[in-house]
Amino acid sequence: MTDTAAARDQALDPGKVSEAEARQELEALAKRLAEANAAYHTDDAPVISDAEYDVLRQRNAALESAFPHLKRADSPTEQIGAPVSETFAKVTHAQRMMSLANAFEEAEVVDFDVGLRRFLSLDDTAELAYTAEPKIDGLSLSLRYEHGTLVQAATRGDGTTGENVTPNACTISDIPETLEDAPEILEVRGEVYMSHADFEALNTAQKAKGAKTFANPRNAAAGSLRQLDAEITRSRPLRFFAYAWGETSAPLAETQADAIARLTALGFQTNPLTKRCDGPAELIAQYRAIEAQRATLGYDIDGVVYKVDALDLQRRLGFRSTTPRWAIAHKFPAELAWTRLEAIDIQVGRTGALSPVARLTPVTVGGVVVSNATLHNEDYIAGRDSKGADIRDGRDIRVGDWVQVYRAGDVIPKIKDVDLDKRAGGSVPYEFPVTCPECGSVAMREEGDAVRRCTGGLICPAQAVEKLKHFVSRAAFDIEGLGAKQVEQFYNDGWIREPADIFKLKARYGSGLQQLRNREGWGEKSALNLFQAIDDKRNVALSRFLFGLGIRHVGESASSLIATHFGTIEAVLEAADSAVSFEGDAWDDLLNINGVGEVMARALVTTLTQDAERASIARLLEEVAPAPAEAPEVVDSAVAGKTLVFTGTLETMSRAEAKATAEALGAKVAGSVSKKTDLVIAGPGAGSKAAKAADLGIETVDEAGWRALAGLDPS
Repeated sequence: MTDTAAARDQALDPGKVSEAEARQELEALAKRLAEANAAYHTDDAPVISDAEYDVLRQRNAALESAFPHLKRADSPTEQIGAPVSETFAKVTHAQRMMSLANAFEEAEVVDFDVGLRRFLSLDDTAELAYTAEPKIDGLSLSLRYEHGTLVQAATRGDGTTGENVTPNACTISDIPETLEDAPEILEVRGEVYMSHADFEALNTAQKAKGAKTFANPRNAAAGSLRQLDAEITRSRPLRFFAYAWGETSAPLAETQADAIARLTALGFQTNPLTKRCDGPAELIAQYRAIEAQRATLGYDIDGVVYKVDALDLQRRLGFRSTTPRWAIAHKFPAELAWTRLEAIDIQVGRTGALSPVARLTPVTVGGVVVSNATLHNEDYIAGRDSKGADIRDGRDIRVGDWVQVYRAGDVIPKIKDVDLDKRAGGSVPYEFPVTCPECGSVAMREEGDAVRRCTGGLICPAQAVEKLKHFVSRAAFDIEGLGAKQVEQFYNDGWIREPADIFKLKARYGSGLQQLRNREGWGEKSALNLFQAIDDKRNVALSRFLFGLGIRHVGESASSLIATHFGTIEAVLEAADSAVSFEGDAWDDLLNINGVGEVMARALVTTLTQDAERASIARLLEEVAPAPAEAPEVVDSAVAGKTLVFTGTLETMSRAEAKATAEALGAKVAGSVSKKTDLVIAGPGAGSKAAKAADLGIETVDEAGWRALAGLDPS
């Protein structure tokens, strides 16, 4: 095993962190990856490399697998891309554009095959073929053809909504504007990219005329496609590979390989390295063959994508929340490097957590300059886990040490090891602060928690400012012109202390505008625009309102789930009041929301029932009116709208397939039986859940009864 692979194994091994450490790390991962998504997909200015981003997601998935009850509602595994830019018209995709799950080691490819066979109830001898194709490092694009004519081109965006770039796409020679012998409706999906040679020529030309140059071919391709002037796009050497499809009025073929061949016949460029493979051994062989050609391909790739070949099996396998079950990206590995630890800084987050960050002598790791690394918490610095056991064989980390930086497996690069042979004489162990560096309040560490937290609460400027930054962030109230810099400025000047103050700015300071427009970076027009942007957000979706409150463990996706379940802010607050004892019908109702666990529910109830928080929310509600959430569309099925619980062994399908089928039919699937449960499906070996259902008088059916309700063919 290489040093890189060994380091990755250690970093991604969830057994090496405690539950408290995992909770802290998942919170940090969610924040960092959200920032990376916005930088990469919206701004075309990535702050981390693709390889690092992918491994951060892998680390997140490993932690969630080891600690499923800690999965956050704003988990990166529940998100695709980033919100679309306001610069372009928005397009709602007829079928959601998904992302891909990742694998980094050959064993994970084997596990992928084993998992699919288990889901499909196939034994080891049954045929299960795949396709393998290079994963192009470019910008995803969807092309919609109607009656053989290109009518719309859209970027992926957040997977549901993309940007309309039709005029720009029409300038790319690889994209045909008309098709012959195509289905009446055909949505072709692929990747816009730029070759290495064209990238170098473009940057040379940009330098010659004193214009902006691009950091890499992916940025150049994305920036070129997302131009307001299509003529600029026309002047850029963009290419397009087709590799998938969305909505079609008629099937392209019966297999992935034949469908790609059909796209080729229709006039699209498809990758010549795409190959049909029988099983993991052939997939890995093709991965190695593509990797060996990587440097000579003439365009950037960052891995190989494997897809189940039979389209009927793809349909059976279906999708997770953001990724298809039938595909995975086998990514190229990350790297290690040694550098000097110059300082350890303590950052205070909106929940009061004191997070240590290593400041490093800048070093290039896998093509990316690294100057910061996470240090997790005081135990990690001291060379022990939360239970006192040694990590790194007990080697602590000190300022001035020569440290090994690992680019995979954490929110920012991680310090993996220390070279004691290079430690300076007279160095002393790092003393973690016991008071908040921002407000001086006591920083306490509760029993069982790996994180030390400031007790200052609202008097701590770091917490207050971070909460306000979160409130105005893109996924929350998204107030145009009021970003992190402006929030800090207004807070330091005493203009805002809580969210309600934002909506009082105009009344307090807008009469003459003089106080605002005389500030650096502000004029009368920008001040008026800010006041208007604030007023525009007096009516906001309930999900955004809830997310904007910054409740610990309640992220973007959870806010949406809670909003949809309760409908109004009044109902949410009433539910919290009724569930304050963490028992009873209101508590059970909260736990029955699919995706809301006990940790999240406790955080929600505790926060919303605190006097200070409730008073702050009341003041905010005097200024804004959260729009009631729309009830989800009801699917016409026998189980639509019902809450189901599966227990025991299913014999004709896996538990995962049964759950996915139920959700596709509009049902909710819960993990426990309560008064809110409508139906229990009990297979052989059903135990306490079936017994509880009987005690509560809840209808129970066997697997045959479930298949009949679901409209599945008898087996």
